[in-house]
Amino acid sequence: MSNPLVRAPRLPSPPVEYDQQFMEVLLSAIRLYFNQLDNPGAVLAATQNINNAIVTALSFSQPGVTRGTLRISLPTQVDQAAGRLKTGDVYYDTTSFVLKVSP
Repeated sequence: MSNPLVRAPRLPSPPVEYDQQFMEVLLSAIRLYFNQLDNPGAVLAATQNINNAIVTALSFSQPGVTRGTLRISLPTQVDQAAGRLKTGDVYYDTTSFVLKVSP
């Protein structure tokens, strides 16, 4: 899957003969690229329903009323029916208790 936050590095042009400094620069660029792929960062497209407002957030749960609990804050089929979701957004169907994807 493509990650818009990670760009392939521009690799240096190779010298005619072996050069240790060139190899160090090349391997450093490749190492950085793989580190970025291994640690892509936060999810950018997690849609949530927070206080009846559809927002883009980083997780699917919010603190619950009881201390130490979490409640699911995904949009529901009500948000889907109202047209507040984009194609591909995940929502929680409270009638069948399953996650669905908005068409």
